[in-house]
Amino acid sequence: MKYQPVIGLEVHVQLLTDTKIFCGCSTTFGSEPNSQTCPVCLGLPGALPVLNKKVVEFAIRAGLSTNCSITPRSIFARKNYFYPDLPKGYQISQFEDPICQLGWLDITVEGQETKRIGITRIHMEEDAGKLVHGDSDMNDGSGVDLNRACTPLLEVVSEPDLRTSDEAVSYLKQLHQIVTWLGICDGNMEEGSFRCDANVSVMPVGSSTFGTRAEIKNINSFKFVKQAIEYEIERQIDLIEDGGTVVQETRLFDPNSCTTRSMRSKEEAHDYRYFPDPDLVPLVISDQWIERARRELPELPEQRQHRFMTDLGLPAYDAEVLTASRALADYFEACVAAHDNAKAVGNWIMGEITRSLNDSGTSIEACPVTPARLAELLKLIDNGTISGKIAKTVFDEMWKSGKTPQTIVEEQGLVQVSDIGAIESIIDEIMAANAGQVEEYRGGKEKVFGFFVGQVMKASKGKANPSVVNELLLTKLQG
Repeated sequence: MKYQPVIGLEVHVQLLTDTKIFCGCSTTFGSEPNSQTCPVCLGLPGALPVLNKKVVEFAIRAGLSTNCSITPRSIFARKNYFYPDLPKGYQISQFEDPICQLGWLDITVEGQETKRIGITRIHMEEDAGKLVHGDSDMNDGSGVDLNRACTPLLEVVSEPDLRTSDEAVSYLKQLHQIVTWLGICDGNMEEGSFRCDANVSVMPVGSSTFGTRAEIKNINSFKFVKQAIEYEIERQIDLIEDGGTVVQETRLFDPNSCTTRSMRSKEEAHDYRYFPDPDLVPLVISDQWIERARRELPELPEQRQHRFMTDLGLPAYDAEVLTASRALADYFEACVAAHDNAKAVGNWIMGEITRSLNDSGTSIEACPVTPARLAELLKLIDNGTISGKIAKTVFDEMWKSGKTPQTIVEEQGLVQVSDIGAIESIIDEIMAANAGQVEEYRGGKEKVFGFFVGQVMKASKGKANPSVVNELLLTKLQG
């Protein structure tokens, strides 16, 4: 390529507080429009904001988990601009002295070495409202829903260290995992709880001067982030190659056409006329508060992955999958506490458990097969009571009925057959009925062995002990 993309991301993380950042209104999603408002979030004259302490605590957790420094004294500012869903005519945010600064995340894209992505800042701010278009009750007009106004956000601003769409997605997924793991955000991208703006530019390969950037606003899925960035890179390169000039602007991504379109010229900081909010005193965070927050942090995903690999002997892939969420990692550890074969437990969770959760749309927290019951099932396999194949049948019944694996095995007569005489009798019948395949095997066509195994298992309805079957078949087929 003649051009090098340069990408920086601004991620908006909606916080899981019960009330808004500067008032006591509820943050519940999906309520009737304008039913969760008060004089403060409506911006009525004389109403004064009061900072929600939980928002500060969540911001500190996010900063510590992304290797940021916590600012001992930060201030809130008014970001002035006009938009129909911004009732005050300004947004309370942070400009100078944000609460978290100069952090980083390490990302890994398949086939590449680990890369460190800088985080410039994390700051607290309130969300704006929402425009509602095309409602039939308004004769296809537009309305403003201010339920979301004053909802607490963290804005996480990266350095322009990303160079590909895959790196951007990897960074976003890691940040998403951290904020949901901490319990400070539900991570629901469809509802806008986790969304990002992508700043994209291109420069000639070998240059150290960044090109003019375009900002793509409010992208709310990993897939769309990748598509938007890739389209914008190509658009800018084509424009330059045709002799045009990239202009600094804000663009919107259309997921239907996978293209971006111009929205407005890009504002600079001075366009917002930032100044300290006179209604909010500076926020002072003591060392004791920071250290208490540090002590209360849970074991983070990367730390847990490392422990799963070193203490439990899991491969890197398994450890990564099993720490996809904190709830999944907790489920896995509860299973291992009841059945100490971590690899076997992990295989079942990554296989049957995940499949059943996806098929039923169930969360791991609501999984009908408890860790104790899954451990019971694995013990039945270990002691030879049932085969691995039969175990999948038992598992499906456990999922549907909630019965114990032992009960299901007894009710359905699924106990594994290990009796040598019974298995020999089945093998003899199958060999007699398939003399041609016996000769093929004895003539050197060893692949036929799998045919005989399948026939024996079918005849025994899956109950024959596979190791006994293999041993007896090998002896008899070799004559």
